Amino acid sequence: MRAIMFEDSGPAEEVLQLKETETPSPGSGEVLVRVEYSGVNPTDIKSRTGFFERIRHLVPIIPHQDGSGVIEAVGDGVDPARIGERVWLYIAQWQRSFGTCAEYISLPEKLALPLPDNTSFEVGAALGVPAMTAYHGLTMHGPIEGKSIVIPGGAGSVGHYAIQMAKLLGAKQVLSTISSDEKAGHARDAGADVVINYREQDVAAEVMEATDNEGVDHVVEVDLHGNGVLLPRVCAFGGSIAVYGSNKPEVTLIAPEFYFRHLKLEGFALYFLGDERFQKIGSEINRMLTEDQLKHRIIKKYPLEQAAEAHNDVELGRAIGTVLVQPGS
Repeated sequence: MRAIMFEDSGPAEEVLQLKETETPSPGSGEVLVRVEYSGVNPTDIKSRTGFFERIRHLVPIIPHQDGSGVIEAVGDGVDPARIGERVWLYIAQWQRSFGTCAEYISLPEKLALPLPDNTSFEVGAALGVPAMTAYHGLTMHGPIEGKSIVIPGGAGSVGHYAIQMAKLLGAKQVLSTISSDEKAGHARDAGADVVINYREQDVAAEVMEATDNEGVDHVVEVDLHGNGVLLPRVCAFGGSIAVYGSNKPEVTLIAPEFYFRHLKLEGFALYFLGDERFQKIGSEINRMLTEDQLKHRIIKKYPLEQAAEAHNDVELGRAIGTVLVQPGS
């Protein structure tokens, strides 16, 4: 089979290589999936660049956590009825050498969820990291029905799904921050009630005005480094903050503003949620897909030969939406 591989960190065009390699066979508890599309996420960029040392022992690496395709074979312990099933894949390359940027992938069957009939393979490859992060970030501290929510980065892949899901889960009010008029349009299209341009507006003042000076009940935070000092200024007393990212590791927090306001700050990494939580999230996402409740933004598709360009679109911020690689093209 053909696959994209890398053995060292560096620029995409220098380290990503198209190679012929052996098609894997499914082991016990695994399924073999013919990959239709492979999704490119910021986490895939990090594994190739600054965070590569953590996984160097796995080289050579086929990148990408998310994907979609059709099950072509199953290993011992897997129901043969799954052969021919359309599936979407999540965290496929976590702690493993082989991700979805190849014509085939063999992986534990629990990581291959049924793709609803009304959902395209393109959409299936866009779901894993963004949609699962959005759902968990919204609900990790309990139901959000009737609550006000702030979603920074509302034009990003996670933010785009989080805005929609917040509305679907009954949030009273959804606010989002963005950095341009173009991104504001994307956030509004997703359903944000209030959109704030943090480059031009005082975010805390705008949030307080929109919430009658009460602040919001919950924040799904993409950049703790950039927003650490701001968070207590937008949260209601007793509010909660779910953190899934930070543009830099160093963070400044004003401690008294957290403990005097009884704020709950909790980070999470999608990879460690556990099977039960993953199944709950996957089931809820599939329900939303089946009921055609979610909008998706697939903006670019590249053949396998142009995987480096797909990486650069994500790494350089050239894409407002999901970038896909099509191994079979």
